[in-house]
Amino acid sequence: MTGHTFDKRFYTPRAFLRDAAYLALHLPDMVSAIIGKRVSRAFAEKVMLAVTEVNSCRYCSYVHTRMALRHGVSARDIQELTGWGIAAPAAPTYERVALAFARHFAETEGHSDPQAVRRLRTYYGPAVSRDVLCYIRLITVGNLAGNSVDAFLSRLFGKPARASNPVSELVMFLLFAPFTLPLLRLMKSSEFATQSAIDLHDFSIRRR
Repeated sequence: MTGHTFDKRFYTPRAFLRDAAYLALHLPDMVSAIIGKRVSRAFAEKVMLAVTEVNSCRYCSYVHTRMALRHGVSARDIQELTGWGIAAPAAPTYERVALAFARHFAETEGHSDPQAVRRLRTYYGPAVSRDVLCYIRLITVGNLAGNSVDAFLSRLFGKPARASNPVSELVMFLLFAPFTLPLLRLMKSSEFATQSAIDLHDFSIRRR
């Protein structure tokens, strides 16, 4: 949020129904991506963090930072992906195309350049590129759902989103709040929890 308005992307009911329909239509691909393990969990978490950094969902950042650490992503890689301003080594060559595409997808709000899509598919092949796209789609839904809760909360505190319908915001809040508000309480219980988790993980790596 900047100034007196909420400026993150979030869902309207129409947009959510569109994305939900897409996920339902491609459910077999989503399941295959998760259980097929063609994309490692560490790689998948990096892709999802790259999208989350653009969409600025605090809930997804909280959850997937911890998931990334759990699956072996280094603290410095997470710091780079989440834009914390700490110099970090570049991502492994194999991951760079996917991470760049993930950011591009988020920055263009899903309207990816066809050339970027072709490059992704050429580089990884049809199966892996499809899996990468599935993770990008899934985390995008999570990001916008979390931001939808925050859009309504922001309105309550006098910082509404521009040209937004408060009734639509309320509908989205009621739909997503049961999943996000428990996280908000957990996040607020430890203000520096994310940084502490990364510091501890980094310390443990240095001691090995």
